[in-house]
Amino acid sequence: MRPANRLFFAAGLALSLGLAACGPKGGAVTSEDMSLGNPKADVTVIEYASASCVHCATWDKDVWPAFKAKYVDTNQVNYVFREFITSPPQLAAAGFLLARCAGKDKYFGVLDQVFRAQDEVFRTGDMRGPLVAVAAQAGLSEDQFNKCVGDEKALNELNARVEKYSRDEQINSTPTFVVNGTKLEGEQTMAAMDAAIAAARAKK
Repeated sequence: MRPANRLFFAAGLALSLGLAACGPKGGAVTSEDMSLGNPKADVTVIEYASASCVHCATWDKDVWPAFKAKYVDTNQVNYVFREFITSPPQLAAAGFLLARCAGKDKYFGVLDQVFRAQDEVFRTGDMRGPLVAVAAQAGLSEDQFNKCVGDEKALNELNARVEKYSRDEQINSTPTFVVNGTKLEGEQTMAAMDAAIAAARAKK
């Protein structure tokens, strides 16, 4: 999925939610990144994805559970998720801000629910309702949700990360995976991920 033409301001995000009732080397892993698995694993898989990207949601539903069970839960891979913005940008940003507000221990669970909520958002045009429901499942009140998606500082930090990935890592579509420096663009099958990880290990 291609990125949105331009990023946005917190006020615009909050308004849209109220009206509405996705370098090749991947860069160094930092404290800003959300990650799972073994940080000392010999293979690092970085996924650049957008919370509003339907292809990212498909991968999350169809491939991620098996990938996580095989490589992440067994500590064979250091999995790093990096947030990117695609259209509609309001959904992408709100989903990521909400996941971060829920806390690192709940981040991936909330993001998974945001992906699951895509169908309802796109079908009904209601962005706020499904996200408020996701927030409630994560233990956040509606007031906390409003403060979360209206946090201008957090939004600016998100925008800065996205701009950095686009500029420094040449990320221009989602999902994009980087396996020990090898870039894979678009949805990937489990077989494709197996092959990329095997190739990365063979180079060690």
